[in-house]
Amino acid sequence: MSVIKIPLLFVGSKGEKNLYTLFDSGANLSCIHPDFVQDIADKQALGRIRKIATTSAGHFIEVKDAVRLDFYINDVLLSDEFLVVPALSEEAIIGAATLQKWRIKLNFEHDTVEVDPKVAKLQLI
Repeated sequence: MSVIKIPLLFVGSKGEKNLYTLFDSGANLSCIHPDFVQDIADKQALGRIRKIATTSAGHFIEVKDAVRLDFYINDVLLSDEFLVVPALSEEAIIGAATLQKWRIKLNFEHDTVEVDPKVAKLQLI
């Protein structure tokens, strides 16, 4: 199994920060560690608490907040919602929903992440 983990620039309403980001097609949603959110954007409470399954059988993590962030891949501006996950093992994770939404391609042969700039063509500069 290959892993791609690269630094990405995340931008929110309060600032910006480079975070080492794991691209994980096995994760449904994108996530961010709470320690990195406070300098970037204000968290928003979720309507209902989410319980996320971990690799340990019967163990769940409660997620109460999310944050909307812009992020850049190869100078292409993208945006999505990130769950704020306590004790997340990574600084940030890009999950399958975000990968599909922006048609992000993972090239494990060259350990690169590819995104077509045309997918973001309707965004305002």
